[in-house]
Amino acid sequence: MELRALFGKSGAPYDSFVETSVKIDPSRSPFISMRIDVLFTGESLEEITSAVNSLELGAATFKVLYIKHGDKISYDEQRNLERQVGMNITGKAEMRHPDVTYGLLSSEGRWYFGICYASEAIWLKHKDKPQNYSTGLSTPVARALVNIAVPQPEGIKAIDPCCGMGNVLIEALSMGIDMIGEDINPLAIKGARINLRHFGYDDSVLVSIGDMNEVEQYFDAAILDMPYNLCSVLPESERIKMLTSLRRFSERSVIVSSEALDSDISQAGLSVTDRCTITKGTFVRNVWLCNG
Repeated sequence: MELRALFGKSGAPYDSFVETSVKIDPSRSPFISMRIDVLFTGESLEEITSAVNSLELGAATFKVLYIKHGDKISYDEQRNLERQVGMNITGKAEMRHPDVTYGLLSSEGRWYFGICYASEAIWLKHKDKPQNYSTGLSTPVARALVNIAVPQPEGIKAIDPCCGMGNVLIEALSMGIDMIGEDINPLAIKGARINLRHFGYDDSVLVSIGDMNEVEQYFDAAILDMPYNLCSVLPESERIKMLTSLRRFSERSVIVSSEALDSDISQAGLSVTDRCTITKGTFVRNVWLCNG
């Protein structure tokens, strides 16, 4: 679902790589390991070794890395391919700390060569928060939900109207997304503020106590993790009221719930454009991407 939101791809979600013209920071997603900005393609390795002669590195150092997400070959073959290509690049090779890392990938007879940008697992730093719900969204899931709601962050204003301890909010802020959080529960807001301060964010302006049914500002996107617990569920009337409010103040929304809300979403006038389920043990979350 995140793949489709970020790249507009509707193909197999388990492909090891995606060929796309969309350029994003690979650190945005917990499920992307790197981005390769392709410089040359060819039908043979010889085409690549010939093309790399044109590279001008100046004083910069480099290394060539065979990308394992393509055709599977042995370790020795990978190193041999790296050497073959590297020998044709004019410059100083540096294996440990190069200025430029080039990636070489082969897939079904097609060769790709370009500059590698590795993902920094920023979300890992957010796993250990001072305050947490035992049933709260995991950090990688929260980050993926933000990417689904806000695939193109520039100029977007977003809200998490039931922000809880701020898991979604922290992931959005770490990606430079303009998002605020509200929650009707003062204890949740207190926990969110502690978490925001822990990661260096201004808790005085980013979160506040508020009822989502009373939100007046209009937002480009929203992420609503519906309130729930293991002992009770919200009445249907309350669920529909919340979803109707969501439609009123947000153009694009991601809804998360442990319950089946298809009928409620429809009654609220929201249109589902994508969906998935997230399973953790016996606990299942449903995710819907909606337009108003």
